[in-house]
Amino acid sequence: MEEGMIKLFDSELKVMDILWREGISPAKHVADTLTRELGWNKNTTYTLIKRCISKGAIERTEPNFMCRALIAKEEVQEAETNELINKIFDGSADKLFASLLSRKKLSAGEIEKLKKIVGDFD
Repeated sequence: MEEGMIKLFDSELKVMDILWREGISPAKHVADTLTRELGWNKNTTYTLIKRCISKGAIERTEPNFMCRALIAKEEVQEAETNELINKIFDGSADKLFASLLSRKKLSAGEIEKLKKIVGDFD
C-alpha cells in the first residue's frame, strides 16, 4: 500500500461503494441499503461509517448525518492493484496480466479490447 494511502477493509469498501455509486447520502440511507443488499445490521453499518470517518475516508456533515466520500474509487483501485502486484506478483504487472489471461478462454472481441488497452500505453 502506498505511503499515506488509507487502508480500507472489505466491509469498509462496501460502505464506500454506496457513496461512490450514489454520492453524498445520509448514513441512514447507507445503512438501509446495506441491510437490503447484504442483510447487515444497521449498527454494523454505523460502526463502519464511523471507522471510515476516523480514517479520513468519509466526511460527516449535519443535519441528518450526511456522508461524503473523501477518496475517489479510482484512487483506492490503483492502490489495491499496486499492493496486489507487489505482494503476490513480486512487483511485476506482466505476471499479473499473464495470470489473468490464463484464467479463461478469451473471445476475439475481448482480445481486441485488450490489444487496444495495451496499445494506448505505447
